[in-house]
Order: sequence, then structure tokens, then C-alpha cells
Amino acid sequence: MRWNRFWILGLGTLFTCTFLIQAKNNPVSKKQENPIRTIVIDAGHGGEDPGARGSYSTEKQVTLAVALKLGKILEDNLPDVKVVYTRKSDRFDDPRKKAQIANDAKGDLFVSIHCNSTGKIRKIVDYKTVYRKKGKKKIPVKTPVYAYFPSNAKGTETYIWATSKNNAKMESLKQNSVIVLDADSEETKQLADENPETFILLNTLRNAYFDQSLRLSTLIEDEFTKAGRISRGARQRNEKGIWVLSATAMPSVLVELGFISNPEEEEYLNSAGGQQELAMGIFKAIKRYRDELERFTNRGSSNTDESTASRPQAFNHVRKPAGKGKHSVPQPDDEYCIQLMTTDKLYTPGASIFRKLHGAISHEQIVLNKKKMHRYTWGHFKTDRQASTAVRKARKLGFRDAFVTSC
Repeated sequence: MRWNRFWILGLGTLFTCTFLIQAKNNPVSKKQENPIRTIVIDAGHGGEDPGARGSYSTEKQVTLAVALKLGKILEDNLPDVKVVYTRKSDRFDDPRKKAQIANDAKGDLFVSIHCNSTGKIRKIVDYKTVYRKKGKKKIPVKTPVYAYFPSNAKGTETYIWATSKNNAKMESLKQNSVIVLDADSEETKQLADENPETFILLNTLRNAYFDQSLRLSTLIEDEFTKAGRISRGARQRNEKGIWVLSATAMPSVLVELGFISNPEEEEYLNSAGGQQELAMGIFKAIKRYRDELERFTNRGSSNTDESTASRPQAFNHVRKPAGKGKHSVPQPDDEYCIQLMTTDKLYTPGASIFRKLHGAISHEQIVLNKKKMHRYTWGHFKTDRQASTAVRKARKLGFRDAFVTSC
């Protein structure tokens, strides 16, 4: 009986090791030459789902136009990359189908394109006198007259999935990632579910994808800023409407191009020049992201150190060196910072507004729409968990637009 148990345990261990080694080594070695081979572009909404509405246009029209322009730029400039669209016409697909399209294509990157919207603003435009009964008398009372105006909210935002959705991302990786690519039998699936090594690999892969998604979202917002757009930051998001980010087994971002509810923004979003500028900004960010990832992958593949070689293809955030416009090769000790705000007001690092934020406050002068502005960032955090805690603290202290960025 004891010998039977020994053989069962031995064969089970051998099978597990073989399964994990094949799943871990074979696909990764193929990707080292070109870490991004397939990009999936999702034009938000479509068909009977118009998305947000402007005064004369809908979100589904704008997202499709920008998605097609982005795909064309990618195909023209990165011929070695396959571009997959979740839709190329005005049709509606359930978000589950969109995620399945991306996963079936074995995408290396998922970019979902959307437009933002806010409700109208109610303002007092006049007063009128009404008579109200008070006892036996009627007395005049002034009451406000309201009118509704379009919101003046503007700017871009890029989202990644919130850490509260990590379990959902893990499940999508389990169902679609290379680790279980050949696991068709029920016995193999059960082994993958129960094996702690598989869980560790999936967890490591998910964390790598989180870092990659965060990096790309920061690069997209950086490119928008360079083009003169107002950036509302790269953020985590847990609200309804971005389920596809946690359902896709790859790095994934959701780009809000602007506020279609703002007439000025709507005009820009519907113009050929505006759409081309937005598509080009996303392309430039993807190109920068791919270049950084390739440098890290090549560096990792030539390193014989076991800890480096076993690391998934991910990178931490890149620090800006003294040289203008250049980026250093990502290092393991790169850190996260919290961008607190961008404002036209100048504060000293020791100002009372920053008093409850224990840590270094950095200041940078920038130009937005030909206007001098001041950007303030806080701290140096080693992990995304520390950064997530810090950004929640900053928002509680009044910095409502705070978000995680690279140092």
C-alpha cells in the first residue's frame, strides 16, 4: 500500500513538473524575439448600444472611427504586429464576446476605446415672485429659476483594472493563458487548480500584467499631454463598464478620449484632425511600451541569473534620466509615485496643503494649452500595493484627481 502511494505521488510530481516546464518555457521563448505580436483594439459600444450621447453624435461613432484609424497606423508602422478588431462596423457585441475575441486571438495587448460623459449643470438664471399663503394672507416669495447647461468637464483618462478585480483577472488567465493552453482533460485542469506552483505562476503573471498595463496607461496619458490635451490621469477603476479589462488574459487598458457631453470636446472628438491626433497618441504610447518591453526582454534573455531568467516578461516603471526625452532601461528597483494634481497655483513643498502627506513632494513646471502649470507628485513607493494605499490616502485628504504614475 505504501509503495502504491509512493508511485502515485512520484508519477504525479513528474507529470506536474513536465506540465509546468512545458507551459512555462516553450511559449515564453517564442515571445522573447517580439514580445508584442498581436494587439486587440476594442471600439466601445456599437449597434443598439450607442454609449454616451453628445448634442449631435454618439460614443459608438467616435470610438469606431478612432479604433480604425489606430489600427491603420499600427498596420502601416508595425507590419510585424497583427491587429485584431472586436468590431469594424456599427454592430453590438456582448462584452463577454469581446473578451473572448481577444483571448481567442491570444492577444499580447488589449486597448479598449471609449468616450467620457457627465450630466448637465443646473444653474440659477433668474428669480420669479410667487405668492404663498400664510394664514389668511398671501405673501410674495422670490424663487430661483433654473436652466440646464452642458458640463464643461474635459480631458482624457486611461484606466486599468482595480486591484479588487485581481481574482477575476486570475480566473481569466487560468482559463486562457499559456500555462493551461494544452490542458484539455479534466484531470489536467484539476491538477492545475490544485497545484500551488501553478497558482504562483498565475499570480506572478497577473502582477506582471498589472505593471505592464499601468505603464502603458501612463505612457498614453503622457502622449496626450504632449499633444496639448488635458490629462486627468492614469487610474485604476472598478465601476461598471470596464469588465473587459479583468476578463482578458493579457495587459489591458481602457482609454477615455474626452467628454462627448462637452460641446467643445464633442467638436474635437468628431473632427478628422482630432481623431487622428488621438489615434497617433495611442500609437506612440504603444510603440514606446513595446520598445521598453523589448529592451527588458532581450536583457532578461541574455542574463543567466536564475531569478532574472525565471521572471515573466514585465517591467517596472522607467525613471527619467538627465538626458531630455530619453528613458533608461527599466531596473528592478524602479518605484511608483503619486501624482497629486496639476494646477496653475505655485506651492512650496512644505506648504500646509501637503502637511498630512508624510514624504517628499516633487514639483515640476509644465505647459498645457500654452499655459504654465505646476505638477506635484508625492513619494517613492516600492510596490503597487503601497502605491494603491497611498493614492487612497491622498484622495481622502482632498487630492481627488490623484493617481499612480512612474517616478
